[in-house]
Order: sequence, then structure tokens, then C-alpha cells
Amino acid sequence: MRVLVVGGGAREHAILWKLAQSPRRPQLFAAPGNAGTASLAENLPVPADDLDALADAARDYAIDLTIVGPEIPLALGVADRFHAENLRIFGPTAAAAQIEGSKAFAKRLMRDAGVPTAPFAVFDDPAEARAYVRSHGAPIVVKADGLAAGKGVAVAQTLNEALAAVDAAMTGGAFGHAGERVVLEDCLSGPEVSVFCFTDGEYATPLAAACDYKRIFDGDHGPNTGGMGGYSPPPWWSADLERRVRETCIEPVIRHLARQGAPYVGVLYGGLMLTNDGPAVIEFNARFGDPEAELILPRLANDLLDVVDAALDGGLPALDLRWSGDCAVGVVLASGGYPGPYETGFPISGLREAAESALVFHAGTASRAASPNHDQAANPDATDIRAATDIRAAPPVSDGGRVLTLVGVAPTMAGARAKAYAAANAAAFRGKQFRSDIAAFAASDC
Repeated sequence: MRVLVVGGGAREHAILWKLAQSPRRPQLFAAPGNAGTASLAENLPVPADDLDALADAARDYAIDLTIVGPEIPLALGVADRFHAENLRIFGPTAAAAQIEGSKAFAKRLMRDAGVPTAPFAVFDDPAEARAYVRSHGAPIVVKADGLAAGKGVAVAQTLNEALAAVDAAMTGGAFGHAGERVVLEDCLSGPEVSVFCFTDGEYATPLAAACDYKRIFDGDHGPNTGGMGGYSPPPWWSADLERRVRETCIEPVIRHLARQGAPYVGVLYGGLMLTNDGPAVIEFNARFGDPEAELILPRLANDLLDVVDAALDGGLPALDLRWSGDCAVGVVLASGGYPGPYETGFPISGLREAAESALVFHAGTASRAASPNHDQAANPDATDIRAATDIRAAPPVSDGGRVLTLVGVAPTMAGARAKAYAAANAAAFRGKQFRSDIAAFAASDC
């Protein structure tokens, strides 16, 4: 079986790593992949948002199954394009992917499906949005309607902060076209959790739960990022809570999309807040999260190929999908300056040592040959990396804001945390930064 994974981050590396464990021994391809995925798959020089090139690659390489990692190709309609050409693909159509592509669409969908979520209003006119903010008061949440790489949300604690957020999105161009419409909603409070299920458009599998860290600095200070780490499962996650969330927050949305003629097939990601009144949905995403995929895929006890096949062929209800009882803690190593301007091209050392304690998933990395404009000496030990971290070509260099995700897996959260931080301290590159407080609640038990 020949399988193509679309994307080039740590999420896609984790998907390929999991696929490589299948007893069916699939031949793997990545588009475009990174220095880490090269150990598991053939990297194709195809951008993840080039639908024509992706379809051409699927035909040219006789791909039997394509799995989509990031949100942008889904929002652009890659699944629709593949369906039109009878190419097998795992991911929602553009109509269903609006659940992530448009915050306004998602909020209206939740309202119509009876899913608990914060009261909201949608505005295309900046003056009307400002007037609503003044009448509502703070705190208030300001969201860019479209895709903004996880950075289009402002939780404004004061009126001035809220007005500034509206102006930045709607007239300042902070998020491009994604911010021309905004969603303003009440500010909820409580623990946050991300949940994930596989769905065939009708049935939702049991959920996996994870908690991530968005801010760049310890203590949740600094600007939002794409995610600086996380852990799974939360210590307070229970079978009763899983059932309640699935029945009140996930299944109604899947049923409603099917009734609208846009059945959702793929991985559905719900971002929730556990309020005093119960679980409430903050947002939906149309794919695995990142870094959450790196946390929950090591806990998936099934063959991922079997799960995807079941979702596409209607066999999910008969599949005994299981999540292991192990704990996973992930720490993201980022380039200095991220999420602002940052430099890349710096050799990454210590990967062999990092792999002795944790899974090492590459995010923003490239081979030495792919970054010829930097003359730093390569680290020779980077060519001998085991399992998820092995690469066949030149030693890797940093090539993005988030560079590596290091995941410790152990029977206890404390053990998983110790493994992740041992790896985080072992791997190195110029400007490396990471949070030291991921799963800090378990630190006293290490």
C-alpha cells in the first residue's frame, strides 16, 4: 500500500511514524515533509497548498491513500479535488472543513445543533463591531473569522484591549482576509482541553484528550504560538466526562453536518472549556492538532491504517478503537525570536541523546543540503538518530519557528515529563527556546 501524508511539520512526522508501525508495511510519501520524515518516507517537493500538484503526485506515484495533516489544503478543497478524480483521501470536504475555516460558520453550526458554546455575535463592519464591544464591555473574546495559524484570537480583559483587537483584525490587516470578519463572544472560564475523534460522517470513536500550551513563555505569558507543548491525558479526564463531551459536543455537530449534506469524514478536533455549567466548545478544528497529534498518536493502540480504512469504508462502529493508559508529555523547541522574526539554518546537535529518552518529531527542519546559505559546522552525531528521529541525508538544520517536538511516554505523567525534558535539554541549536513548565503539576513527582 502506498500512502501519501500531506504536510511538513511535527504532526505529519508523527502520522508517518505511526503509519510506519503498521504490520501492512505501507510505502510512505510526504508532501513536502522535512528532514525527519525523510527517514520514514520519500519526501516529494510538493507544497501542501498546491492542490493541482498534490493530485498529480497522487497519480504519478500510484498513491492508494492520502492523509491530510494541515488545515489550509482542507479549507481549499483538497478532499473535493481528490474525490472528483477518484483518488482516495482521508480528510473532510471544503464544506465540512468550514468548521475550522470560518469561526462564524462554526458558531452558527453549534447554535443550530444545540452544542454548548459561548454567546456570540458576528460582524463584517468595524464600526458595528466597536459599538458592540462598547455595549458589551470586557472581558470579551475577539476572533478573526478565517484561518490565522492559531494566532487570530484575543482574550481582551479591558475595553481598550478589545477595541484594539477589533481594529487590528478588521482595519489593520493583522490577519489578512481572515480578519475582515470577526466573531465577538463572551469570555468563559475553566480548564481547557482538546479532544479528538475519528469519524465516518455518522459515527464518532471514543475521544482522546490532551492539554496544550499556546503562549511562548512560562506561566502563559507572551504572545500566542502554534503550540509550545502539552500532555495527554489530563489527570482529571474520566470515562464519564468523555461520554458527556462526546454526546453533547461532538456527536450533535457530526449529525448536523450530515443533515446539511456535508458529512464530516476525518479527524474532528474540539477545543473545549470545562465551565461551572459543564463542557462548552470554544472552537473546532478539521484535523489533528499540533502538538496534540504527537501526544495522542503514541497512545493509539490500533493500527492507524486500520482506523483510516474503517472511517473511509464505514467500518468504524465495528472497530475496537483503544487509547493506551500511558501518559505523554511533549515539549516544543522553537527558534529564538519565535513567534516573532527568527533566524534559521542552524545545525541541530544532540538528537541521538534526545532519542534515548523520548520520541523526536521534526517540525521546522531541513537537511544541510537544503539550506546552503549557512556555513555553521554540522554536528556529526545528528546523522545517527534512532526510530522517529533517523534521517538518511545530511545533518538537519533549523528551518522554521517550531523546530522539534520531543515527546516522553511513560506509565506516569511524572515519568513522561522527565523523559521529555531530558530530551529537550539534550537537543541543541543556536537560539533554542522552550517552556520549562509543561505538565508542571507533575514536576514534584519526578
